[in-house]
Amino acid sequence: ADQRGSERFDVLQGIPTSETLYGNIFARSYLAQHTFVQMSGVCTFEVNVEKNWTLHWDSGQPGPEDADGNPTTVPDPQTDTETVVERYTVERPYAYWVIDNLEVYRIDRGLLRNYALPGGEITISPQGYQPPPFTASPTGSFEPPSPADPITAPPGTYGGSSFTSRPSPPSENLQSVAEQGVEKVQVTNDTLVFNGQTLMSGNRVAETGPRPSSIPEPPQIDQNVLYKPGNLITPDKVNRANTTSAGTIFYTLLPGNINGGDNKEFPIHGINTVTVHTPVVNYSSVTDDQPHNQKTNPNPNRAAFILDRPFTVRIPTAGQHVNYPGYGNRDYAKYVRVKQVYFPFDVYSGDRRTFYPKQTWITIPTAQLDTEFFLPVWVDEGNYDVYFRTIAENAPPDFTPEAGANRDWRHHVATDIEPVDVIGRVYDFHITDIVDYNWETVFRTVKGSANPTGASYWTGLRDIDGCTRGNALPYTLPVAPGKHPVQGYKNAAVKTGYHFKFDLKTKGNMFGPRDAISITPSFYFMNKDGTGRQPVDLYYHSGKQYFIRIGSPQDTEKRYVILNERLRNVPQQELQDTAAYIYQTGGAPSGMSGAAYARQYIEKLSKSKTWVGRYDWLLLPPEVRTLLGPKTNLPASVNPLRANASIQHWYGEYSIPADVYVVPKGTNVAEYGRTNRLDEKADIFLRNGYIIVNFNIETIREGNTSQPHLQYIHAPLMNQWRLEGYGSTYADPYGNTFPLRDGDVVFYHGDQSSRGDFRSQVPH
Repeated sequence: ADQRGSERFDVLQGIPTSETLYGNIFARSYLAQHTFVQMSGVCTFEVNVEKNWTLHWDSGQPGPEDADGNPTTVPDPQTDTETVVERYTVERPYAYWVIDNLEVYRIDRGLLRNYALPGGEITISPQGYQPPPFTASPTGSFEPPSPADPITAPPGTYGGSSFTSRPSPPSENLQSVAEQGVEKVQVTNDTLVFNGQTLMSGNRVAETGPRPSSIPEPPQIDQNVLYKPGNLITPDKVNRANTTSAGTIFYTLLPGNINGGDNKEFPIHGINTVTVHTPVVNYSSVTDDQPHNQKTNPNPNRAAFILDRPFTVRIPTAGQHVNYPGYGNRDYAKYVRVKQVYFPFDVYSGDRRTFYPKQTWITIPTAQLDTEFFLPVWVDEGNYDVYFRTIAENAPPDFTPEAGANRDWRHHVATDIEPVDVIGRVYDFHITDIVDYNWETVFRTVKGSANPTGASYWTGLRDIDGCTRGNALPYTLPVAPGKHPVQGYKNAAVKTGYHFKFDLKTKGNMFGPRDAISITPSFYFMNKDGTGRQPVDLYYHSGKQYFIRIGSPQDTEKRYVILNERLRNVPQQELQDTAAYIYQTGGAPSGMSGAAYARQYIEKLSKSKTWVGRYDWLLLPPEVRTLLGPKTNLPASVNPLRANASIQHWYGEYSIPADVYVVPKGTNVAEYGRTNRLDEKADIFLRNGYIIVNFNIETIREGNTSQPHLQYIHAPLMNQWRLEGYGSTYADPYGNTFPLRDGDVVFYHGDQSSRGDFRSQVPH
């Protein structure tokens, strides 16, 4: 790893691509070898030694006779000289040193080989390096002396008065004189100066040249001489463990060698291995759209994706990897080639400009943490797994994945899986018509006309996602006193017996033959000043049966709805699209053309009565359902029939009996009748106030009424009724405040019936 001395990575354990290695070679600063030879010999001299002798003797001569007359001899000293020359042999040894071989090598370069290096190898040239300077001169020689001829010995005297005749010079060995007369041989070694140090001196000396010193052992080079940082591990190197290293160091023979050899190279042993392991992590997540999850039983182990709504995926590049140096818990974006998400269903980009067909790997910019998508309404509801993968920059075509992080170097991809639940919607409940004459002109342009004004009473002022819908007060639920837009009707509620029409929508897979909308009415009574709200039971008469409680086994009155009824104003386009869907999905009689079936559906089938339940429970079946999914600008891969079926429009109507009798909930009317007079005017009945109809709306899939699919109001995680702006109270024109409950739709007069309108029209 780069930054020698503070390495981020331990290359024995792992180092990623796009990081750099440094090469560092330690070696001897030079190589040298030498052979010094001592040259020796003897010079022999034949020399003459000359010595001058002075000889003394006294042969005497006759002198006068002595007193006795004897002859006498008187001294007669004599002197003479004689030169003696002798020849002697003198030997003079000598020895000096010469350089027989001298080789000095400088570092030329180093070569390191490893899989991780660029091109598999790098060459390192020495930096800040000087080879040792040296000079060698062939000064080795000897010079014999030139002795005098002859060599003169010191003169001598021989003889004396005791010698009567001339003596001869004595015999004398003058070898020592000869030795003294011949000087020693002068010698010089070859000259070698190495790195400023004289190892062999070429100075002249007598007889024997000094022994030369050896070339010093070369020191280790400085750590920066053969050092090369910044060697990039290129992204084309796939992960590989324990890649072996090799090296060679090259030395060049310096000039000035004597009988030198060739340039040299040596293998470098003991170089560390390198493991290439490029790390990526994938700890992805998705948003859980709980604020719009209307499921009766939300799955806590799956994130909610809501149809026709945005969702966000998060693909971080940071997280926990192996705990090697340089890895651990950090951001690994540097090493990412691509990060992707795979949906098993169609999606759009968040701005809805780009469509991605299902089972497509979608590339996300590496630096982008969160990405918004949009879920098309035609995707089937149900459980799915969303797949994520982050691919390392060095991944081969046949890469293998590992969950969370590629902790094992053999893998190049980190993956994650997020379980999701695609969920539909139930929404847009509103009342579109009330047959009470007091309310006719609210919904119709003129009395007796079928032309709608376009007015309707919505849950609140907001739409499916809580944004402004565009309607204004007083057109919000419940329909109650003060909600009539005409001043003269400010205290008008709805008279009992009059039905109100409503419709609502669903998104998702609510287009099957056994799918339905379940509506469970409940009833409350409230005083006209908004006080005393209480749950109540409603009773009515039917034929000869009296005081039948709504919801009892005797409550068998059937409720019917005609889909294409004159005052319902179902758009013709909805009817045509629904007929086309039924026809093309095999719901029409065989042999009938599409046009013929459309006419039959619009003119006959949709105008037939459909049983939708009783007073205590409505179940809106497919016969009162139309389809209004998207039909234009669909991607080529999307089935237009499936897209059209993805949004459903359900139509219904409801009323309470014209002659209705209200008692506090749980009152035993039969028991009361045994001890009191029980008729329509009995004190047990509540009259002076309002009967409130409250709806609990649920969706039913595949006819499974015991397990409703979605909740309009009572879902554990959200309340669509409130999201659309429903208030908890409202004030009537007289300043009375009425507490409301989610699901309150209509206030009926407790003391006014539709029968009064019909009686008032009978001629007197």
